[in-house]
Amino acid sequence: MKKLVFILSIMMSLTLTQQTFAQKTIVDVAVGNEDFSTLVAALTAADLVAALQSDGPFTVFAPTNAAFAKIDSKTLNSLLEKKNQVALANILTYHVVPGKFVASDVVAALKKGKGTLELTTLYGEVLTVVQKDDKIWLKDQKGNYSEIIATDVMASNGVIHVIDTVVMPN
Repeated sequence: MKKLVFILSIMMSLTLTQQTFAQKTIVDVAVGNEDFSTLVAALTAADLVAALQSDGPFTVFAPTNAAFAKIDSKTLNSLLEKKNQVALANILTYHVVPGKFVASDVVAALKKGKGTLELTTLYGEVLTVVQKDDKIWLKDQKGNYSEIIATDVMASNGVIHVIDTVVMPN
């Protein structure tokens, strides 16, 4: 029940403010939503803020704070250290796809691909979008799944889709 309330609150807050966000960059949208505070801290630590404020367009699969909380706290804190900046940047750029893919584009591509769609991320590895159990999921290179829990949060330089688990490259 808590998860449902959490998802509904994210969807409502994102829907109510979507028109305001259309003039803001992906980073501005993330900064303006408390559910992305860990993502913003990670983007800052990885020195990726400027990159995601550029023209794009980008499609970002944005993990919530709850998604980051699924990572062992010691590991997460270690990733945020300066010495691990490259590893953190690799993980974060694995969540970003060049181009703007709204939900309807993804669903259409899934139909053409018989339920799967491969996207090459800025990190250079493939992230697979899968339709199963009437939901849309991301499958990472390690075979782990993350559910897309909210879609089409528009920004001036792309679109954000909210995910419930951090995906990991090889």
